[in-house]
Amino acid sequence: MVYRAETMPTRRILIPYRHERKLEPYARAVAQVGLEPVPVPVGETASIDGFDGLLLMGGTDLNPLRYGQERAPETDRADDQRDEFEMSVLDAALERDRPILAICRGLQVLNVLHGGTLIQHLGSERHDPDTKDVSQPAHEVHIQPESQLRSITGLSEWRVNSRHHQAADRIGNGLLVSARADDGVVEGLERTDRRFAIAVQWHPEDQILACPEQVRLFQRFREACG
Repeated sequence: MVYRAETMPTRRILIPYRHERKLEPYARAVAQVGLEPVPVPVGETASIDGFDGLLLMGGTDLNPLRYGQERAPETDRADDQRDEFEMSVLDAALERDRPILAICRGLQVLNVLHGGTLIQHLGSERHDPDTKDVSQPAHEVHIQPESQLRSITGLSEWRVNSRHHQAADRIGNGLLVSARADDGVVEGLERTDRRFAIAVQWHPEDQILACPEQVRLFQRFREACG
């Protein structure tokens, strides 16, 4: 499957994936802001070489052994190959200060890579609503004033969609919590010592048509990649 940017792309974005059918909204969001999405299956050799930025998608739960816990009944069976691939390219992107946009599972990968832990099951309809329209807002997030996310949104609150049953628990070393839901669930993380290393727990790639302001995340990602 080939995705084209609306303008001539000048920056290539690595998007690791396990299932090709889940790629389209992420790749289209990247292409919409003039970047070139380059999907790479997790079975290939993990490398950030030749890419100008990294986008991590949502998906299956991380293996809890990576943060020192046994698997809870509600947690997905491990996909160690995907965990290893994404952690490897994320670590390399951080080391080289390549721009990173991490979405949903991507936020959890970022947290665990930095030594954080996860809540394995929230059991909350607020965060994992039963809806067919994944673009619709589910709840508000409160954005911290000192965060880069706040500078992107220009807002203290944002209505976001949601479909996750896990969340960051203990926050990894060097990470700033940039947003939380009303119930305290972590909705945003970032590395302030990198030019762009932002993670969100919601799915802005699904909201950019129904809620156009969500495209700001991808626009700023593009600027960082440039």
